[in-house]
Amino acid sequence: MSAPSSLKEVYLDEMKDLWSANDQMIRTVKELGGHVSDPKLKQMLEHSVGGIQKHTDILKDLIQQNGGEAEPEHCKGMEGLVTEAKKHGIQEAPSDGKLRDVEIIAQYQRMSHYGLAGFGSAAAYAKALGRSEDEQKLKQAVAEIYKGDEIASQLAESLEQVAA
Repeated sequence: MSAPSSLKEVYLDEMKDLWSANDQMIRTVKELGGHVSDPKLKQMLEHSVGGIQKHTDILKDLIQQNGGEAEPEHCKGMEGLVTEAKKHGIQEAPSDGKLRDVEIIAQYQRMSHYGLAGFGSAAAYAKALGRSEDEQKLKQAVAEIYKGDEIASQLAESLEQVAA
């Protein structure tokens, strides 16, 4: 793809990147979920998959509404985060279940924070483009991701106490 020549193209590129990032994150969160020992963490990860898919559906709709091609653009940033998540949460994970759970939460949060940055930027672009409905949908996604991050942090704190 050639360099964007307008804010609208940057906006569309950001959403396509996020779509790819979300697709990668869904697969990884499902995989990580198979390695957790804490039932609350397992439930949180399963719930997050639905939220990530919901946000992906919003991205797809916004891309189409803004005249973009409805296809993701491979996100190399998330690819790196996925590699790290699998390394620390599965391949080289601690054998102790609680320690592994803490590692998985950290990796989950790293991937989530990538989404926070991207959705926040996309919301700012939507605002600058006068797309207030798009902006509201993207800001809602940011709020939901923040809420999930808060839950993950609380869960990590409770597991860290057990693992100490």
